[in-house]
Amino acid sequence: MLVFEIIIGLLLAGAALTALSRRIGTPYPALVALAGAALALVPGTPTLVLEPDLALTLFVAPVLLDAAYDASQRDLRASWRTVAGLAVGAVALTVVVVAVVARALVPGMPWAVAVALGAIVAPPDAAAATAVLGQLRPPHRLMVILEGESLFNDASALLVYRLAVGAAVAGALSPLEALPLLLVATVGSVALGYALARVIPPLIARIEDVPIAVVVQFCGTFAVWMLAERLHLSGILTVVVFAMASAQRAAGQMAARVRIPSYAVWGFAVFVLNVLAFILVGFQLKAILGRIDAATLLRYAGVAGAVGLAAIVARIAWVSATAAVSRLRCRPACDGAPERPDAIGLSPRGAAVVGWCGMRGIVTLAAALALPTGGRGAPAFPHRDLVVFTAFAVVLGTLVLQGMTLRPLLRALRLEGDRSVDREVRLARVETLRAGLSATDGAAGDELSRVLRHRYEVMLRGAEAELRGGAAEAPAGEADGGPPRTQGAAVARRAVEAERGRLLSLRAEGTIGDAAFQRVEEELDLEELGLRRLARDEAPEAS
Repeated sequence: MLVFEIIIGLLLAGAALTALSRRIGTPYPALVALAGAALALVPGTPTLVLEPDLALTLFVAPVLLDAAYDASQRDLRASWRTVAGLAVGAVALTVVVVAVVARALVPGMPWAVAVALGAIVAPPDAAAATAVLGQLRPPHRLMVILEGESLFNDASALLVYRLAVGAAVAGALSPLEALPLLLVATVGSVALGYALARVIPPLIARIEDVPIAVVVQFCGTFAVWMLAERLHLSGILTVVVFAMASAQRAAGQMAARVRIPSYAVWGFAVFVLNVLAFILVGFQLKAILGRIDAATLLRYAGVAGAVGLAAIVARIAWVSATAAVSRLRCRPACDGAPERPDAIGLSPRGAAVVGWCGMRGIVTLAAALALPTGGRGAPAFPHRDLVVFTAFAVVLGTLVLQGMTLRPLLRALRLEGDRSVDREVRLARVETLRAGLSATDGAAGDELSRVLRHRYEVMLRGAEAELRGGAAEAPAGEADGGPPRTQGAAVARRAVEAERGRLLSLRAEGTIGDAAFQRVEEELDLEELGLRRLARDEAPEAS
């Protein structure tokens, strides 16, 4: 009961800290991390150890699916060189640098353990960065790069992590043995993710009851992860591919009355999982602190500080070097070719921001919690206490140091937002309203049909004015325009379907990205629910 009371109290504290973080412009994980660290120092708090096999599944699968579902495939393709370089090159460099530093400071540490530590602290968490950047509206491409990197660097880092943990516990694993395993896991995970995306979303789309649909969504996410793990593939990569493929299909299949509440539930779940991860690490830190003396604690702190510094420097070095090389390579070739948006990776100011956005988060915590604890005849992970302590210290240090200084850095560099998403949103509104207005042509002249057509005419004029940069007209108050009729309900359904179809085609053509698509889709969902109420048939019940 005490553990439950502590968790409830810390969830409330997490909500309060999140509100505070938005007020002061700091990533909320930074304040929650400080609360988790304080928990380890509170006398009388219990120790709690999560089953290692459960940690990654519980914390990473839903969080990763939520992020991958919102990723813009068009924008990722436009910046694929930079994203791939960060997801593979920056991760590989961080793993190597951290492993060398850890091995130098702890000579008795096996190389497999040092590599596992490098893989644990290698992937940054984009949620912390975008929590700050989203309030300051930087160039959209920076957001795309950071969010895309966070999807694929988790996969690359945790593939290395799995191999290193297996080698540390079971014995040595040579590179010649590891490369075929990595290749099979990568190809198999991509294929499995695409295959499941063709099966699960259509099944969920058939469910009209909101609570059941949300439960099936969560269960489906865990099922995708567990199936991949059973097949010895990458759960991370499978979930990313599944989510990105499902997002393209689910938009035209899921009903608005299911999508709106399910998004709210997913947002709540991701927040709770982030808070719980820091709580559980706080519990484990308390157990670690109880097992070591002051001298060992100082040694652990020294290792953690060196590893954190190595991780920060490795990322900055990679981003700065690759951006500089890209600019030099493209300077003579890219003049007069503005249609190649990925020709130059990052500007110097953009590289400074991306390099500093190296805050670690829930994936690092979950990977540390997932290290084998031993028992039941299974060996414990060597140096587990040191690795868990170091991982949490790196998360805490990067969130506090980098997270709390990101806003001043962005303001000092004066990176202005390009408003590209806003322009696409305005364009999508005009196109969808034109499609909706066209769908009302030739409708019977009952009162509701006339109201609907007038509504679309007024909203279209306002959207066109906004697209041109003029003042938008306020939508007319047509909701109380007379008694509903069945003909009007059919016109309303046809109009909304036409709007949604046009929106889907705009995304499929690449005219708009997923960021603009999701904003307009939310508006259409609310519009659809409003029109359902407006056009509800009030025919008397049969006696």
